[in-house]
Amino acid sequence: QVQLVESGGGLVQAGGSLRLSCAASGRTFSNDGMGWFRQAPGKEREFVAGTKWAGRSIYYADYADSARGRFTVSRDSAKNTVYLQMNKLKPEDTAVYYCAAGPAPIATIATVQYWGQGTQVTVSS
Repeated sequence: QVQLVESGGGLVQAGGSLRLSCAASGRTFSNDGMGWFRQAPGKEREFVAGTKWAGRSIYYADYADSARGRFTVSRDSAKNTVYLQMNKLKPEDTAVYYCAAGPAPIATIATVQYWGQGTQVTVSS
C-alpha cells in the first residue's frame, strides 16, 4: 500500500520560512514524478511545484508563478522523499499543502496518482 506522509507545516509570520517533507512508502518513486499542490479555503487545489526524473539522480523542477523564486522543491531518492523549502512566505500562501506522486512529471492534478493527507501552512500578517 502506497503512502505519502507530509510533515513540517505550521504557523509562521509573513516573511518567514518553512520546510515541508513528504516521505513515500510502499513503492519507490526514484524514477517518477513527485511534487506539491495546495488548497486554500474556498479555492480549488492548485499546482505549486513538481519534479520529474531526468536520469540517474537528476531531477528537473517546475514551479507555479506564485512559487517561483521563493520556493524550492528537491528530492532525496535514497529516502524516497520530496521536500518543499518555502521562503519569504506571504499570507496568501496559507493553505493545506499536499504531496503528490505519479509515473508522469507532476504538473497538473491529472498527472497525480497518489496523494498525501495534507499539512496545514498558515502565514500570519
